[in-house]
Amino acid sequence: MSTAPTLNGQVIGQAHYATRALLDHAVAPLGLSFGQVIALNVLADGAVDQARLVHRLTTTMKIDEAAVHEVLDGLVDADLARVDGGTAEPQVRLTDAGHTTQRRVGAAVADITTRLYGDIPTDEANVAAQVLTLITQRANAELAALPA
Repeated sequence: MSTAPTLNGQVIGQAHYATRALLDHAVAPLGLSFGQVIALNVLADGAVDQARLVHRLTTTMKIDEAAVHEVLDGLVDADLARVDGGTAEPQVRLTDAGHTTQRRVGAAVADITTRLYGDIPTDEANVAAQVLTLITQRANAELAALPA
Protein backbone atom coordinates (compact mmCIF):
# COMPACT_ATOMS: atom_id res chain seq x y z
CA MET A 1 0.00 0.00 0.00
CA SER A 2 1.45 3.37 -0.96
CA THR A 3 0.61 6.69 0.57
CA ALA A 4 0.27 9.97 -1.24
CA PRO A 5 3.35 12.17 -0.99
CA THR A 6 3.24 15.21 1.26
CA LEU A 7 3.09 18.50 -0.61
CA ASN A 8 6.33 20.30 0.15
CA GLY A 9 9.23 22.04 -1.52
CA GLN A 10 11.02 18.78 -2.21
CA VAL A 11 8.11 17.33 -4.19
CA ILE A 12 7.60 20.61 -6.07
CA GLY A 13 11.34 20.91 -6.74
CA GLN A 14 11.61 17.36 -8.04
CA ALA A 15 8.77 18.02 -10.49
CA HIS A 16 10.39 21.29 -11.58
CA TYR A 17 13.85 19.83 -12.10
CA ALA A 18 12.59 16.72 -13.90
CA THR A 19 10.50 18.85 -16.24
CA ARG A 20 13.31 21.33 -16.75
CA ALA A 21 15.70 18.50 -17.60
CA LEU A 22 13.31 17.42 -20.36
CA LEU A 23 13.13 20.98 -21.64
CA ASP A 24 16.90 21.42 -21.48
CA HIS A 25 17.30 18.20 -23.49
CA ALA A 26 14.73 19.35 -26.06
CA VAL A 27 16.36 22.75 -26.62
CA ALA A 28 19.99 21.57 -26.43
CA PRO A 29 20.24 21.29 -30.25
CA LEU A 30 19.23 24.96 -30.43
CA GLY A 31 22.09 25.99 -28.12
CA LEU A 32 19.76 27.82 -25.73
CA SER A 33 20.02 28.28 -21.99
CA PHE A 34 16.95 28.04 -19.78
CA GLY A 35 16.99 31.80 -19.31
CA GLN A 36 17.05 32.32 -23.05
CA VAL A 37 14.04 30.03 -23.45
CA ILE A 38 12.14 32.12 -20.90
CA ALA A 39 13.15 35.37 -22.61
CA LEU A 40 12.14 34.05 -26.04
CA ASN A 41 8.71 33.17 -24.67
CA VAL A 42 8.28 36.63 -23.14
CA LEU A 43 9.26 38.24 -26.45
CA ALA A 44 7.05 35.97 -28.57
CA ASP A 45 4.11 38.39 -28.52
CA GLY A 46 6.11 41.44 -29.59
CA ALA A 47 8.61 44.04 -28.48
CA VAL A 48 9.05 44.67 -24.76
CA ASP A 49 10.67 47.59 -22.98
CA GLN A 50 14.12 46.41 -21.93
CA ALA A 51 13.57 47.51 -18.32
CA ARG A 52 10.26 45.63 -18.19
CA LEU A 53 11.88 42.51 -19.64
CA VAL A 54 14.72 42.71 -17.11
CA HIS A 55 12.20 43.09 -14.28
CA ARG A 56 10.11 40.18 -15.55
CA LEU A 57 13.09 37.85 -15.78
CA THR A 58 14.60 38.86 -12.43
CA THR A 59 11.30 38.32 -10.64
CA THR A 60 10.33 35.14 -12.48
CA MET A 61 13.71 33.41 -12.41
CA LYS A 62 15.00 34.92 -9.16
CA ILE A 63 18.25 36.02 -10.79
CA ASP A 64 20.00 39.38 -10.68
CA GLU A 65 20.04 42.01 -13.41
CA ALA A 66 23.57 41.12 -14.50
CA ALA A 67 22.46 37.54 -15.21
CA VAL A 68 19.47 38.81 -17.20
CA HIS A 69 21.75 41.03 -19.28
CA GLU A 70 23.92 37.97 -20.00
CA VAL A 71 20.80 36.16 -21.23
CA LEU A 72 19.82 39.09 -23.44
CA ASP A 73 23.38 39.56 -24.73
CA GLY A 74 23.43 35.88 -25.69
CA LEU A 75 20.19 36.26 -27.65
CA VAL A 76 21.49 39.36 -29.42
CA ASP A 77 24.86 37.72 -30.18
CA ALA A 78 23.02 34.71 -31.66
CA ASP A 79 20.88 37.08 -33.79
CA LEU A 80 17.72 35.85 -32.07
CA ALA A 81 16.84 39.25 -30.59
CA ARG A 82 17.74 42.87 -31.11
CA VAL A 83 17.58 45.98 -28.97
CA ASP A 84 16.12 49.05 -30.61
CA GLY A 85 17.13 52.27 -28.88
CA GLY A 86 15.08 54.74 -30.89
CA THR A 87 12.64 55.37 -28.04
CA ALA A 88 12.99 56.69 -24.49
CA GLU A 89 13.21 53.10 -23.29
CA PRO A 90 15.07 50.58 -25.47
CA GLN A 91 12.82 47.89 -26.91
CA VAL A 92 13.83 44.24 -27.16
CA ARG A 93 12.29 42.24 -29.97
CA LEU A 94 12.82 38.94 -31.70
CA THR A 95 14.52 38.78 -35.08
CA ASP A 96 13.13 36.51 -37.80
CA ALA A 97 15.55 33.82 -36.61
CA GLY A 98 14.34 34.45 -33.05
CA HIS A 99 10.72 33.92 -34.08
CA THR A 100 11.64 30.68 -35.84
CA THR A 101 13.59 29.49 -32.80
CA GLN A 102 10.79 30.50 -30.43
CA ARG A 103 8.29 28.48 -32.48
CA ARG A 104 10.58 25.45 -32.19
CA VAL A 105 10.82 25.98 -28.43
CA GLY A 106 7.04 26.38 -28.23
CA ALA A 107 6.53 23.11 -30.09
CA ALA A 108 8.94 21.32 -27.74
CA VAL A 109 7.14 22.74 -24.70
CA ALA A 110 3.75 21.75 -26.12
CA ASP A 111 5.02 18.22 -26.70
CA ILE A 112 6.42 17.91 -23.18
CA THR A 113 3.23 19.39 -21.72
CA THR A 114 1.05 16.88 -23.59
CA ARG A 115 3.18 13.94 -22.49
CA LEU A 116 3.36 14.99 -18.84
CA TYR A 117 -0.02 16.61 -18.20
CA GLY A 118 -2.27 15.39 -21.01
CA ASP A 119 -4.01 12.61 -19.10
CA ILE A 120 -4.39 14.43 -15.78
CA PRO A 121 -8.08 15.18 -15.20
CA THR A 122 -8.84 18.88 -15.71
CA ASP A 123 -10.25 19.33 -12.19
CA GLU A 124 -7.11 17.87 -10.62
CA ALA A 125 -4.83 19.95 -12.83
CA ASN A 126 -6.78 23.10 -11.92
CA VAL A 127 -6.46 22.40 -8.19
CA ALA A 128 -2.72 21.74 -8.57
CA ALA A 129 -2.32 25.01 -10.49
CA GLN A 130 -4.22 26.93 -7.82
CA VAL A 131 -2.13 25.45 -5.01
CA LEU A 132 1.16 26.09 -6.78
CA THR A 133 0.12 29.65 -7.63
CA LEU A 134 -0.73 30.29 -3.98
CA ILE A 135 2.63 28.87 -2.85
CA THR A 136 4.42 31.08 -5.39
CA GLN A 137 2.53 34.17 -4.21
CA ARG A 138 3.38 33.43 -0.58
CA ALA A 139 7.05 32.80 -1.33
CA ASN A 140 7.26 35.98 -3.41
CA ALA A 141 5.65 37.98 -0.59
CA GLU A 142 8.20 36.62 1.87
CA LEU A 143 11.07 37.38 -0.53
CA ALA A 144 9.79 40.94 -0.95
CA ALA A 145 9.79 41.39 2.82
CA LEU A 146 13.43 40.30 3.24
CA PRO A 147 15.99 43.02 3.92
CA ALA A 148 17.88 44.09 0.81
